[in-house]
Amino acid sequence: MNQYIHVSVAWPYANGDMHIGHLAGAYLPADIFARYHRLAGNHVLMVSGSDSHGTPISVEADKRGITARAVFEHYHERFLQTQKKVGISYDLFTHTDTENHHQIAQDIFTTLKERGYLYTETQQLMYSQQENRFLPDRYVEGECYLCGYDTARGDQCDNCGNLMDVTKLIRPRNRNNPQDQLVIRDSEHYLFALDQFSERLLAYINQHESHWRSNAVNFTRNFIQDGLHGRAVTRDIDWGIAVPLEGWESKRLYVWFEAVMGYFTASIEWAKAIKGEPDAWKQWWYNPSARIYNFLGKDNVPFHTIFWPAELMGVDGLYNAGDSTPLNLPYDVPANEFMNIEGKQFSKSRNWAIWIPDVLERYQSDAVRYYVAQSMPESKDSDFSWEAFLNRVNNELVAAWGNLVNRMVGFAYKRFEGTVPAYDVLTPEDEAILAKVEAGFDEVGQLIEAVKLREALNVVMTLTRDTNAYLDGRAPWSAFKHDPVDAARSVYTVLRVIDNLKTMLAPWLPESSQQVHEMLGYDGQIFGDLNILTLHESTRDHLALSYDPSKAIGKWQKSALQPNTPLRDPKPLFVKLEPEMVEAERVYLGQPRQEFPITL
Repeated sequence: MNQYIHVSVAWPYANGDMHIGHLAGAYLPADIFARYHRLAGNHVLMVSGSDSHGTPISVEADKRGITARAVFEHYHERFLQTQKKVGISYDLFTHTDTENHHQIAQDIFTTLKERGYLYTETQQLMYSQQENRFLPDRYVEGECYLCGYDTARGDQCDNCGNLMDVTKLIRPRNRNNPQDQLVIRDSEHYLFALDQFSERLLAYINQHESHWRSNAVNFTRNFIQDGLHGRAVTRDIDWGIAVPLEGWESKRLYVWFEAVMGYFTASIEWAKAIKGEPDAWKQWWYNPSARIYNFLGKDNVPFHTIFWPAELMGVDGLYNAGDSTPLNLPYDVPANEFMNIEGKQFSKSRNWAIWIPDVLERYQSDAVRYYVAQSMPESKDSDFSWEAFLNRVNNELVAAWGNLVNRMVGFAYKRFEGTVPAYDVLTPEDEAILAKVEAGFDEVGQLIEAVKLREALNVVMTLTRDTNAYLDGRAPWSAFKHDPVDAARSVYTVLRVIDNLKTMLAPWLPESSQQVHEMLGYDGQIFGDLNILTLHESTRDHLALSYDPSKAIGKWQKSALQPNTPLRDPKPLFVKLEPEMVEAERVYLGQPRQEFPITL
């Protein structure tokens, strides 16, 4: 029976270009997972979007002297172009400044308030005497009172990962104006009574701990057992979603509170604007057999394992015509660790980063996807090394997989009149390699379903190397000279194997797998198209990325390649890299990066 699989992907702040950490942490693993499930015939809904209201956007706007809207709209469009180019196949990548998102976020706030899960409290917050306003937490830096890190943010310490109470920072300062005299003042806000969900959240964790990664389970359990406290859901700022209450016009909903709702709001937007069936989203959110997977980096764990599930628990039945059926909670939260770069932590301020738009100008998207997938920080922090990138591309993509495809499709094209050769009977050796590779569908599929994506890819690459060893032993280029019938057997066998490997590699390498698909004589697309669309709302149009599956014919199944099928003249799949690129890329790291002008 086909499953309903919801793939929720962490929402990036639209304050700067996407970097390799974004790709490794959430976007590529989510895409691999979604593409596999589509091939397996499951009903996939993959959503995300630009976080339009995060304080980093306001910080960037202040730095440039422009509006927050101008910043987020600029980078949102760049996100769409970047992800389309690297092949992240969202059913909908939208943003949090849509009418749809605003309305649902306000509905959820109102429902939680009416059900007694929100309460008011006078809080002590940092106030700028020079700017005459309360400073959002991201505008404040200081020494972490837990680990001593000297540039902890007001909301979270990047060193120890703990959430911060901005008033407890040691020697706090205005990050935009270090000379500013900060004082603590009172301000009234609504808080979310998380403590009311403690027992339900622990039961939820216990139900899923067997298939969650240890980082998510341990962090979440400790966080809850240390005691949950009220957390502010409103803040003093003029950019964001209005609080739907009289007298609160100067405040907005806190971004941590409303951005995670995007998984739900984007599902509803997709059903209306893309699918054209307004209730279609309910198959993933109210269907008890559906599974929701949240892909994110480890710094986002509590927002997806505590705060978001508590919000969902608090609004059961809100959008189901009064039915109290509970909304589905995340089934799994595959949180990746961090990807460092050449042994150092990512740093935007020092430009110690690999920006995805830049790297896609110089290298093939599948080469980038492959290396990042092989280095994915699934269980511990990993490192992006340009020398390792060179070696993996040249020794694995080019020499093992690309060479296998090109030399054998090319050989068949030249020696067997441009067709898949006919054969009489396969040898035991031929049948053995076919059986071994075909057995990979079950093993690789099970690993992907368990979100063990690196291990799954390694299984496919081991089968690729086994195929090369088989081919070296059978040597059809030699056999063709004295026994063309035997050569036909092995060439047919290896083309069938290539067809199988192409399908297994397609979630990781969609572009080059499509090329192999066409070389083997197939028409049509393994996957559908990715399109940047303009969606319409009553007050403002907005851009979105949407996957169109209407042309997709790929299936997670064994090859049925037939003798005498016309082949297409093969072209090299991958570009071999020159050793000089390693040092060139290392020199580029840390150098000032040109800031892109934003058109107002």
